[in-house]
Amino acid sequence: MNGFRNLIGQFDRNARALLRTALACLLTIAISGCATSNLPVMSAQSANSELTDGYRLASGDKVKVNVFDVTALTGEYQVGDGGVLSMPLIQPINVKGMTTLRLADAISQELKAGGYVLTPRVSVEIVEHRPFYILGEVEKPGEYPYSGELTLDQAIAMAGGFTARANKSVVRLKRADWPNARRIRLGDMALKIAPSDTITVEEAFF
Repeated sequence: MNGFRNLIGQFDRNARALLRTALACLLTIAISGCATSNLPVMSAQSANSELTDGYRLASGDKVKVNVFDVTALTGEYQVGDGGVLSMPLIQPINVKGMTTLRLADAISQELKAGGYVLTPRVSVEIVEHRPFYILGEVEKPGEYPYSGELTLDQAIAMAGGFTARANKSVVRLKRADWPNARRIRLGDMALKIAPSDTITVEEAFF
């Protein structure tokens, strides 16, 4: 009889331990959900409207600079930390936020001011864009190369598609010039992805 009572007592203790573990897990999920829900919410249209027209250079981009008739200066250059571009003869240029046309003009001015080329003709093209990142409920989360105009649907496809648990109505988005991430409501308008964006596909709670 005592053995039976001990068995019942042990079962009761195990059940209480399992219940405590389950409650702790639920609390963790609830806290995580609350933290996410506190993020600012905006529409895809609003997020798209904040993107500046034209591609803006930043750290991680690689450009090809053509200085016509000066082969020693023509070549591919990496935009370094802080958005600084270094090339021979001229001072490093902070290219962050510049378009390729603006950078070509800045290089021309530096070459002319230094007396290296009297009438410089310069063109700049991007040969490698900085990447974007996609995390969470996708089949292949990670870093992906950015190319041209990119939408969320295309980014999801590059990452192998949604998992079965994915929330397909809202994503978390962090842009390089945003101090904090935001939650983006997905609708009829395609969400545009920018270089350096970090997209997090959250889990749907049914």
